[in-house]
Amino acid sequence: MAASWHIRNWLSHHVRRVTATRAIHAQSVLPGTTSAALQAIRTQPSQYIVASLVGRKFILTPRDLLTVPHIKDVNVGDVLVLKDIHEVGSRDYTLRGDPLIPTGRVKVEATVVEHTKGAMEVVFKKKRRKGYQKTIKNKHPYTRLRIGSIQFSDSP
Repeated sequence: MAASWHIRNWLSHHVRRVTATRAIHAQSVLPGTTSAALQAIRTQPSQYIVASLVGRKFILTPRDLLTVPHIKDVNVGDVLVLKDIHEVGSRDYTLRGDPLIPTGRVKVEATVVEHTKGAMEVVFKKKRRKGYQKTIKNKHPYTRLRIGSIQFSDSP
């Protein structure tokens, strides 16, 4: 018992008490219109978008390198405009579409960097006692895209 009393006594004299104080921050004002929200997002140092591409949603930032399943009829160097943008945001603000943000508000371009293939996939099939063995090898084709800058416009 005496040891616990000494520990409590030592702690009370040597450990600084931290009181719960509420930090005084300027209350951020939420933007009232879509244009004001886009302007607030534009002023932030980094932005992101959530866009649908090849049937999937991706979180993208400028200069990202994105690998997607092969896109037909595009060549290396072609520029694609992302149309299905679901969300635009930054660290402090987010603007979500219902379900999409209108195409005139946000413009993002992606440049085709290369067409490549994935790792070798080997599938081995066998039937017992029949002498049937089959090896199937496959490499899935992919397209790599470089995401460009996010451009905002005030007109819908």
